[in-house]
Amino acid sequence: MEHFFATCPRGLEPLLAEDLAAANAHDIRNVPGGVHFAGDWACCYAANLHSRIATRILWRVAEGPYAREDDIYRLAYDTPWSRWFGAAQTLRVDVTAIKSPLKSLEFITLRIKDAVCDRFRADSGQRPSVDTRTPDVRVQAFITAERCTLYIDTSGAPLYQRGLRQKTVEAPLKENLAAGILRLSGWQPGTPLLDPMCGSGTFLVEAAQMALGIAPGSGGRSFGFQRLKNFRLETWKNLLDTAQDAEKPAKPMQIYGSDISPVSVRAALANLDRAGLLPAVSLSSGDIREIAAPAASGVLVANPPYGERLSEQEELAAFYPELGSALKRNFAGWTCHLLTADLRLPKLMRLTPSKKTPLFNGAIECRLFEFRMVAGSNRK
Repeated sequence: MEHFFATCPRGLEPLLAEDLAAANAHDIRNVPGGVHFAGDWACCYAANLHSRIATRILWRVAEGPYAREDDIYRLAYDTPWSRWFGAAQTLRVDVTAIKSPLKSLEFITLRIKDAVCDRFRADSGQRPSVDTRTPDVRVQAFITAERCTLYIDTSGAPLYQRGLRQKTVEAPLKENLAAGILRLSGWQPGTPLLDPMCGSGTFLVEAAQMALGIAPGSGGRSFGFQRLKNFRLETWKNLLDTAQDAEKPAKPMQIYGSDISPVSVRAALANLDRAGLLPAVSLSSGDIREIAAPAASGVLVANPPYGERLSEQEELAAFYPELGSALKRNFAGWTCHLLTADLRLPKLMRLTPSKKTPLFNGAIECRLFEFRMVAGSNRK
């Protein structure tokens, strides 16, 4: 058994724990921002391949107490890095700290990088080069008030980068947050789904993949574990072949998207086409305040603008009552889920949420509001 830590958007830890249990993980323990677990390498590969919620899967390689910077240098120097990757490979070091008394994370990052390179030089007379953009290997340090833990990142690029997005619009939703919202909404394939503010189509791509049984990591992207010396090609190939054999061909499904911006609709079309999912989704241009529901009942998900500037907040204060009226008028029988950082939304929409779930979109604290649109029963 190896020990790992999977990171995710805050608020989605229970869903990530479900993904890890499905990958045959053991000793699963949720903490804010992620989940600790134990498992073999097949479990690690499966978590990278199948989890829609994880951001990274980090492999714990060293841990110890510290009092000052030199203790962290010594911990990193004493770790046998050359057992797992070579001096010809490029390296990046990242440090995260909570309640650490040490003054500078930049200095700690430099000291860990020096320790790794010094250990390589002592072992082989060579040292890896640093590449902060596309490194072969990422080393992650997590520092608390008294302890430092060192990890090797088995994911490489963040797992929400499925290798599918071709076009983006302003402030796109990350794929793992979109997948988490779909799971929290209770939506199941076969139930009509609508994103009436679809942007570049993130909800639509995630929903179509879920409905067709497509593993999020099977889209041709690479992973950090493939560049480690202990990579087990046969284990990985068996997992990938099994996942790809389970995929269903794209066909028309009750997944709908629209946006008031033709540019956004074109971006969503391009992303669905690149992912091979265009037949599964119906797309159109339209204003959420005017469009009709595509079915008698279903699930609506949307990520409306948050309004960070005062002028935008004033525009939204006028928009929200119109949105509330449109949902009551056109979406009776639907359950609507809106992610926003603007906590005025329910009051201004004049709707009472049946549920509100705290979530983080990056560093922005948000709420996922659920509104059950039963005619006449939602008014404040």
